[in-house]
Amino acid sequence: MQLKNFDRIQSWLRTAVTLVLLVVLSLGLSAAAKRPSSMPAGNAITDGKALLRNALPIDNPTVRELQKDLEDISEQLRAQRRWGMVLSDINKASRILSDREAALLASVPDSKKPEAERLIAQLKEALPQLQAAGEAKNREQVLTERSNLLDLVGQLEELMVQKFPYEVPKEYSNLPQLKGRATIEFITNKGRMVAVVDGYSAPVTAGNFVDLVQRGFYNGLPFTRQEDSYVLQVGDPPGPEVGFIDPKTKQYRAIPLEVLVQGDEAPTYGVTLEDVGRYKDLPVLPFSAYGALAMARPAEDPNGGSSQFFFFLFEPELTPAGLNLLDGRYSVFGFVIEGKEVLGKLRAGDKIESAKVIKGLENLVEPDVA
Repeated sequence: MQLKNFDRIQSWLRTAVTLVLLVVLSLGLSAAAKRPSSMPAGNAITDGKALLRNALPIDNPTVRELQKDLEDISEQLRAQRRWGMVLSDINKASRILSDREAALLASVPDSKKPEAERLIAQLKEALPQLQAAGEAKNREQVLTERSNLLDLVGQLEELMVQKFPYEVPKEYSNLPQLKGRATIEFITNKGRMVAVVDGYSAPVTAGNFVDLVQRGFYNGLPFTRQEDSYVLQVGDPPGPEVGFIDPKTKQYRAIPLEVLVQGDEAPTYGVTLEDVGRYKDLPVLPFSAYGALAMARPAEDPNGGSSQFFFFLFEPELTPAGLNLLDGRYSVFGFVIEGKEVLGKLRAGDKIESAKVIKGLENLVEPDVA
């Protein structure tokens, strides 16, 4: 299960990029500026933490506004360091925290309100440090403080989730499901990584993965494929099998392709988005961030995944938002949030020494049928 069609996709995409560049050069800059309406507005989000925040099933415009003000700071710094706009974003965030705390708390269940209030207090306490860094035009310090604040915002948003937002089809009740999120620590021979897997967007895929981590399945397994700026794959067990054999049933555990599209209430199962004519639709968890985790599968079987997964090594020309051939073909189920530099050091033959669930195991729901 080596993702054979990935090689074809990579070749197609590189050819397409070359053709696009040739067309742009031949038509001139004025024609190149006229982007087709199908192209998504703005830039793809390339930060896994931001994608995870956006994927939370919550409805609180105030916290989303706070999140956006803080996220916009990095955009302003990229745009020739617009310090006036940076300070404006900080001031808007400050006003939200001071004047609209009740609106922030409105979506939080009563049992979680004390924790939410503590997080808001921490945000208020930390914001002046961001303000001072902005006034000093200290770019690195601004980015560090902004990241710390957004981590707190993400924790606040997680408290706003009222319940799991949909029912998984009954045909998958024989598979583990993750009804929420879990944090996984990987110890490799090249260093430590931490990933968050998202059961809100891919409960069956993430549930299978967390179950296998909990079983110790990945401990000691080698990486079987590595391509710079492309993919790092692991999860092929010793012996002739290419996936997990359930010791209770003695059967290969097959996992369906599972993709939640932006605006949909529940994931699409068992079929690629291309096959149902939705190739332009954007998944909630896309291939646009370095360190995305996705389920490997046989080239011609969308429902043949099992234990093998890969870390995606982000390459911008291959993954423009809404214009690549990977989104909707493979199930992304999480992102590396710490230790991304380790991914660049790992090669085929290196090993996952251990994988462990360090948070969120209570969200794992065991299958109804063994």
